[in-house]
Amino acid sequence: MNDVPGSREPTHVHEALLGDLDRLRSVSAKLAHIHDIVHRQFPILQRITVALHDPDSDLLKTFCSSDLRDNPLRNYAAPLADSPALQELARSGQPRVIDDLAAYDSGRPGSQPHIVAEGYRSSYTMPMQMDGHFAGLLFFDATEPAYFTPARLASIDPFAHLIALTVIRELSVGRTLLAAIKTARAFAEHRDSGTGAHLDRMSRYARLIAVDLAESYGLDDEAIEFIFLFAPLHDIGKIGIPDAILLKPGQLDSEEFEAMKLHVDVGREIVEEMIDDFGFEQFGNVSILRNIVHHHHEAFDGSGYPDGLQGEAIPIEARIIAVADVFDALTSRRPYKQALSVEASLAQMEVLAGSKLDPQCLAALRRNPQTLDGVQAEYAENPIG
Repeated sequence: MNDVPGSREPTHVHEALLGDLDRLRSVSAKLAHIHDIVHRQFPILQRITVALHDPDSDLLKTFCSSDLRDNPLRNYAAPLADSPALQELARSGQPRVIDDLAAYDSGRPGSQPHIVAEGYRSSYTMPMQMDGHFAGLLFFDATEPAYFTPARLASIDPFAHLIALTVIRELSVGRTLLAAIKTARAFAEHRDSGTGAHLDRMSRYARLIAVDLAESYGLDDEAIEFIFLFAPLHDIGKIGIPDAILLKPGQLDSEEFEAMKLHVDVGREIVEEMIDDFGFEQFGNVSILRNIVHHHHEAFDGSGYPDGLQGEAIPIEARIIAVADVFDALTSRRPYKQALSVEASLAQMEVLAGSKLDPQCLAALRRNPQTLDGVQAEYAENPIG
């Protein structure tokens, strides 16, 4: 992968390792497998972390982490602009070694003094690129100072390159799915004027909820990232709904509502066709996309559709999307209604907690008012003339 400057192709990584990786479903599992192999030769290299960069928000976010002391770095997000040192890495594309973390405050995930308090003494950081653009950073942390000597780096480098390849390949699959569906989604957006900035906001509300509930529901950073990426596709099936129903200004009658409900099945069919056409069945996070598209209208009390799932039987990603979607609908101005305030919207949603909406997902919104305000300010609706 020539997109990673300063690294050599992993030609001497055993082919059996590549076969093992293909059998693992998630990037997190693949990273742990590679780390286990590297650890046999370098027992002091205790943690490997992948952080991705979102160019829209400038956030550097943890994506996956392997820590042999069972203390992986999770749920970290901070603007890249807050760290000039990391900005320079992104600009130059060159790897960096820090021999003494105790004397170096890098502004990086787990930066001093936290990383030193965790027992790490030296680090190696490698920038990753995707399609010629900065994609994120790969961090290696060791519990001894000056551990990353040129000789050790020569042996570690092929594995670092393999990790980068694995991450970029997984992201490429996800983004190819997004690109493949983008044109179809654009038709839905043009037909339904309420879906423009809504998709940007609700995907960020979904990420907020997922991060807040990560510990309770065992959501790692990889799952959170794909919930964020796939959230805008939740209503892709609406492209199969007739204009007379989709664009009707008033309330739908019972027959029209039954037709509208079919959009979750249409959406699932679109997703399955894309997966089959591109051969993405082995993509470890495809189930997140399926669940979001097909189950975001399930109700917590079992009264939703299409399968009448109840409570914890509803995939957590679908419950998250449902709450994010309703919240943005209430707080957004439309030609037929005024926007409600955050508090008024949350109050209305409380009435639905435990029946239509997951109470824990709603509580996550309540715990993060400043983030809600920030998303609304950054992705405000265009004035309605």
